[in-house]
Amino acid sequence: MNPTSHLAPTPDLWIDIAVDAGGWSEALPDFDKRCRVAITAAVAAGAEVEDEDEAQWEISVLLTNDAAVQVMNKNWRAQDKPTNVLSFAAPPSDDLPDGAPMLLGDIVLAFETLVQEAQEQGKPLADHFSHLMVHGMLHLLGFDHESEAQAQEMEPLEVSILAGLGISSPYEDKD
Repeated sequence: MNPTSHLAPTPDLWIDIAVDAGGWSEALPDFDKRCRVAITAAVAAGAEVEDEDEAQWEISVLLTNDAAVQVMNKNWRAQDKPTNVLSFAAPPSDDLPDGAPMLLGDIVLAFETLVQEAQEQGKPLADHFSHLMVHGMLHLLGFDHESEAQAQEMEPLEVSILAGLGISSPYEDKD
């Protein structure tokens, strides 16, 4: 059974992917497809769609480097260091033109941190990339892991989504 088969319909997704640092195409030639598959799976599993006939969402993805992510992390989270993924939820808007997708927000990944973590954890870079896409998308959908209760909701959902993509649990050491 598909772990997401019992969930609500998926809205139409507009996924804009920008690359502004080197390394992504060489390390992950299929990053575009992996990004879209991971985000779509996360939305299918974690979204609450009120009006499935009108649901259109836009997500922006930026694949960049540690230096750019460090600046964003410092400016928005007061942490002067790079991190693997950042998610910036867009404020809700009731003022959209007819047919325009609702912007959910932005997901930003740091190349060097992603590569280093995959190597240190002994996992394929593609799997770690997909995990961070799912993780970032779940943040845009309102999930968090700041408290133990939040983590107990978000992490099993991540594991379920990743299993549906054929990817092992990123929390095996934690279990």
